Order: sequence, then structure tokens, then C-alpha cells
Amino acid sequence: MDARAEERASRFSVISKVLLAQLGLSVVLAMLFWGVGGLVPAYSALLGGLTCVVPNAFLALRLVVSRRDSGPGALLRAAYIGELGKLALTVLMFGIVFTLVRPLAAWPLFAGFIGAQLVILAGFLMRDEEVQVEKRIKNGD
Repeated sequence: MDARAEERASRFSVISKVLLAQLGLSVVLAMLFWGVGGLVPAYSALLGGLTCVVPNAFLALRLVVSRRDSGPGALLRAAYIGELGKLALTVLMFGIVFTLVRPLAAWPLFAGFIGAQLVILAGFLMRDEEVQVEKRIKNGD
């Protein structure tokens, strides 16, 4: 396995962990809101989490999927397109939720969205920890 393939596999591993953690947190928040406030806050929180997870999955696929041109310019283009697509999907999903879902609890919806977004910070910390472990192994510490 060459260095680029190893790097891609490592990125995919962290990305998949973050996406699964976002989905898991969304479900846990929905269950908490269900226990406290009932069905409407529960599905509102779940929809908020999904409004975060689905666009993030789109961006992740744009960044991880192999391309014919594997240079830095191609990765930068993929990141720009992925980020624009993520923004468009987020706006579209919020628009669909606010238009079609009745009744809707706004506070749990945004709590689910923000909670899922905060999981990304945990992903950065996981990635940083992996880099530190790899450095220690490489240096023989």
C-alpha cells in the first residue's frame, strides 16, 4: 500500500468515525428529548442532527473518493465543490424541514444540529491524537 492510499484510508477512518458519532449523538439527543418533551421534540432533534450529518457525508465523499487527478489542485477543487454542496444541502434540508414538518419544535431542531456540528471538533481531536501516536511510534518513544 503506497503512502497516498494509507493517508486516504486514515482520513476515511476518522471521517467515518465522525459521521457515525454525529448520527449516534443525534439519536441519543432525540431519545433524551423524547423522554423529556415527547414525540415532537424528539423527531425535531433527530431532523436537526440529520440536517448536519447528510451534508457532512456529502462533503466527506467528495474529499475521500478517488479521482483521476490526485494532485493538490484536484483535492482543493473537490473541497470547494464539497463545501458548496454541503452548504446548499444544509439550506435545502432546513427549508424542507421548515416547510413540510408540522408540528416542529425549533429549539430541539437547532440543538440537534449544533450538537452534531460540535462532534466535528471531536474528530479534529481524534485526528490530532492519531498523528501524535504515529509520531511517537516513528520516533521509537
